[in-house]
Amino acid sequence: MSNQFSALGINEQLLESLTELKISVPTDIQKKTIPILLNQKEDVVALAKTGTGKTAAFGLPLLQLINPEKTDVQALILAPTRELGQQIYTNLVSYASHSPAISIASVCGGIPIKPQIERLKEATHIIVATPGRLIDLIQREAVSIKKLKYLVLDEADEMVTALKSDLDTLDAEMPKSRRTLLFTATMPGTVKQLVQNYMSKHVVHLEADMAQMGHQGIDHKYIVVEPIEKLEVLLHFLNSKEGQRGIIFCKTKAAVNKLAKKLAINKFSSGAIHGSLSQGIRDRIMGQFREGYIDILVATDLAARGIDVKEISYVVNYHLPDTYEAYVHRSGRTARAGAKGLSLSIIQEEELPDIPEFEKELGLVFSELKKESEADREEINLVLWAKKIFKTKPNRTVSSETKEKIKTIFHHLTKEELMEKVLADHLMHGTPHTKTEASQKK
Repeated sequence: MSNQFSALGINEQLLESLTELKISVPTDIQKKTIPILLNQKEDVVALAKTGTGKTAAFGLPLLQLINPEKTDVQALILAPTRELGQQIYTNLVSYASHSPAISIASVCGGIPIKPQIERLKEATHIIVATPGRLIDLIQREAVSIKKLKYLVLDEADEMVTALKSDLDTLDAEMPKSRRTLLFTATMPGTVKQLVQNYMSKHVVHLEADMAQMGHQGIDHKYIVVEPIEKLEVLLHFLNSKEGQRGIIFCKTKAAVNKLAKKLAINKFSSGAIHGSLSQGIRDRIMGQFREGYIDILVATDLAARGIDVKEISYVVNYHLPDTYEAYVHRSGRTARAGAKGLSLSIIQEEELPDIPEFEKELGLVFSELKKESEADREEINLVLWAKKIFKTKPNRTVSSETKEKIKTIFHHLTKEELMEKVLADHLMHGTPHTKTEASQKK
């Protein structure tokens, strides 16, 4: 049993769940938030980066504050994406495993609405929702939030654009006496406006210890490349991280698709997600990534919001993000739950002045990763080529007679001799990628 969570005021049932989940030490934001949510009445604004345990910081006290004897919706948690909403829901259900009287529902967009309408016919105490889907359900009179006691805005800085139009609609449906809890990784002017417009004048402001605010454990690096080298440098980096999971961020959907195709050609275990893919495809690829069937996710910022996968070793900025907030969210996907991680930005010479700006604005220190020498690159390319051959599926169209003739030719060679000859032939003729690069350099 966790004495530390007990000291924060968490009840016996929740402590049993935490013990089963092997959660024993509260994070900084949990230590600061939980007692205030349990013992005070004010609205709360909590500034904490991704990966600092925000879901438990609001989830545990909410579960404790719910009155299971009442059938009304008492708490609403709004999330920017279905992926994040689903993760919050899963976490809350696991925390409530010894509190069977509490009913939790997830009503997010991107999936059929009818099963959600059916689910909401049952008594529901806590709803996790995306704003658009919740408004749809309210308009269909499938749910009421008129007796709501607690509103949580999670990842508010990621949701602020959607909330501009939706929060007015939802605000009219909620009682003014509700308590609002806002959690955000950054505090841009748009979030400050949310606080002014939708929260009481007496707001408790909390901030996770800077040492624990999502940058802890992350090694921030950049590497300067010529445009022509960008893909090759990325492939070399991925080759050095074989067997580890990572996310590569691109600015556009087209760039995601193009890069994912290049990785597939080079036999890397990868998948792509962006906003134009159906929710079903995104869920399938996320499932494959979460379960370890693929090692690399290529994504846009929008599609990657709310990804909470443990053991992500690295994040690559194939294109630098447009905002400082986006960099925080990207890099925060690695080094979760106290682990170490790497955030690598592959940049061109003209982007170099951006690095000190990121350092100054975010209080980070970047170190430069030097490119390998030409000789090192050639050797790494050979290893990549060998891996590509190893992962190539056998060609079933060649006749068995021809295969026998080839086998007879190679019959007297040892494995080492055959390898030396194939390697020599490859170096003599080069790969299409090498030829293209060589011709462009002339």
